[in-house]
Amino acid sequence: MLRLEERERALRRGATLVRENDPAGELFILRSGMMMSYVILPDGSRQILRFIFPGDVIALPALVFSRVPETIGALADSVVCPFDRPLMTRLALEQPRLFTVIVAFDQAERAMLTDRIAALGRTSAKARVASVLLEVRNRLRRLDPTIDSSFILGLTQEEIGDATGLTAVHVNRMLRQLENEALIRRDSGRVTFLDEQRLARSANYNDRLSGLDLSWLPPAA
Repeated sequence: MLRLEERERALRRGATLVRENDPAGELFILRSGMMMSYVILPDGSRQILRFIFPGDVIALPALVFSRVPETIGALADSVVCPFDRPLMTRLALEQPRLFTVIVAFDQAERAMLTDRIAALGRTSAKARVASVLLEVRNRLRRLDPTIDSSFILGLTQEEIGDATGLTAVHVNRMLRQLENEALIRRDSGRVTFLDEQRLARSANYNDRLSGLDLSWLPPAA
């Protein structure tokens, strides 16, 4: 991992790291901050595919394409560690356990993306917004176990809308509905869960990372 994180590159919030259809080259590890992957649709709108947190490998799908299939942008001031694609080959040969961990978490991301696609077509606007809140809190809590029911969301209503297929106005309405139902409280960018179990039920939320089975990984070298 030290070889993968030898270099650093800082990005300000709103900066673009790579653009869809750029020639595939470097991959990255997010050291700090928060980022997103997204695609631009034919009508010019943006669909956010996933939120990226520290420790995640960025642009991993570019391993199997000659051009980058998604745009990566910074949701907060962030630091990434770029590395060349051939280093993944060396990692697979020299550190198979670490390589398979990366593959396993990539498959978990695939399952979460599947959940989001299903939600876009089959769940209510309130459920989609609640699911984003739960996803972000759970990912932040994996980085900082002291986080409980209260956390800094770090997303605008427009960004939540781009992840859920809603307008910013509709997102605002759903957040107020969640507040009115005593499921959450908001205060200056901080969200507090007031009834997490009921919130999760209303979102039909499945915490995919809590159900990982890594018993099949090769032994540590």
